[in-house]
Amino acid sequence: MSKSDKIIVVGAGLSGPLIAAMMRKRGYEVSLYESRPDMRKVEMAAGRSINLALSDRGLIPLDEIGVKEEVMATTVPMYGRMIHDNEGNTRLSRYSGREGEAINSVSRAGLNIQLINKAESLGVNVFYNEKCVGVDHKKGIVNFKSYTTGIESDVHADLIIGADGFGSAVRESMYDNHRETRFSFSQDYLSHGYKELHIPPGDDGSFRIDKNALHIWPRGGHMVIALPNEDGSFTVTLFHSFDGDEGFDNLNDDKSIMAFFKKYYSDILQHMPDVLTDFNENPTGNLATVKCYPWQSNGRSILIGDSAHAVVPFYGQGMNCSFEDCSVFTKIHDEHPGNWKWILETYQQTRKKDADAIGDLAVENYVEMRDSVAHPDFKEKRELEMKLEATYPDYKSKYSMVTFSPEIPYSMAMNLGRAQDEFLLNFCSKIDDVSGVDIASLKESLDVLKKQFV
Repeated sequence: MSKSDKIIVVGAGLSGPLIAAMMRKRGYEVSLYESRPDMRKVEMAAGRSINLALSDRGLIPLDEIGVKEEVMATTVPMYGRMIHDNEGNTRLSRYSGREGEAINSVSRAGLNIQLINKAESLGVNVFYNEKCVGVDHKKGIVNFKSYTTGIESDVHADLIIGADGFGSAVRESMYDNHRETRFSFSQDYLSHGYKELHIPPGDDGSFRIDKNALHIWPRGGHMVIALPNEDGSFTVTLFHSFDGDEGFDNLNDDKSIMAFFKKYYSDILQHMPDVLTDFNENPTGNLATVKCYPWQSNGRSILIGDSAHAVVPFYGQGMNCSFEDCSVFTKIHDEHPGNWKWILETYQQTRKKDADAIGDLAVENYVEMRDSVAHPDFKEKRELEMKLEATYPDYKSKYSMVTFSPEIPYSMAMNLGRAQDEFLLNFCSKIDDVSGVDIASLKESLDVLKKQFV
């Protein structure tokens, strides 16, 4: 190992400045390159600032670089899902039966700025308007083109970290050599997209709806969610099909848009005075899952975060998974610092199965949020899970394992969680009322089930 080793991180989104800061703390010379302008100096594009749900897996690396408390001071805790039915009735479904467990609504842009500031304060060199146009993975050279001058330059590094997200140029350069490296890649789009809207604060700056919940309007084939912001507003997102008579492709004038919202979301309209402006001006985004392998090339470059495994947002784990990547990577690094070939191979072998698992779980959770949360058996299952968690500290639902239990790998949470869900849904389908269930006996049965996975 040589602490004179140079590291290039491509992409200054969320995971880029985080891994840059973590590696800089370990003594390396780290440079961070971003194709966009410095977000601290330009106005954010409308419709691309979806709030994120920060949970336990994401907090660990934030704590390591010393920004956890600063970040948490800007978040709004959400203790459960507030379900809004077709008649305007609401029901809170808590995320956990244990006190104090919550996910935290955080501004994507605000968090990104906090991470960039921290990376700079630690001595990371940050370059903007520099687009990655090629990577020589054997020689450890990244070719950048400046949007400011138009000049291309080659930059050498001992380690290249591709943290450049869904459309990763570093990943694309790996794919260009797929015959040599047997690089596999899949990009699976959902038939649904998303449109960002918003609920402004009340006239007195207050929250118009419960501020400590993630609000969901499930409507079968589509849904709306809303996450709170510090200023009393909510970031609202419509997830909806592109196709069909009422799909995004046919909601193309004010009359059809308002008819759609009045039909399915009449209770939220009173809180969204600017719905037409938001709908017409904000872009419609796509949703896709990215999987690929290998994540490393020639012991000189590695993919991390969305560049390796982009996931759809329905488990609130995309950012948390990317941040956990950074924790896993640095933990492996610290076993044999500077032995890049071993570190990169060990990292991808360790992490791949868990990234695939959360990708699959996120797609499954879309169906649950959109269709299942209003089903009687699902409601009863959640009621039993809350009782089990409140009574037995060692019992964790699938959601709790994923969200509040970083010690449990995503792959374990998926396999055990699916089995528990199947058992409890089958149990609920055979009874009329869960209030009289013998929780102790139920726990014993679940413990027997758990032994098959632990």
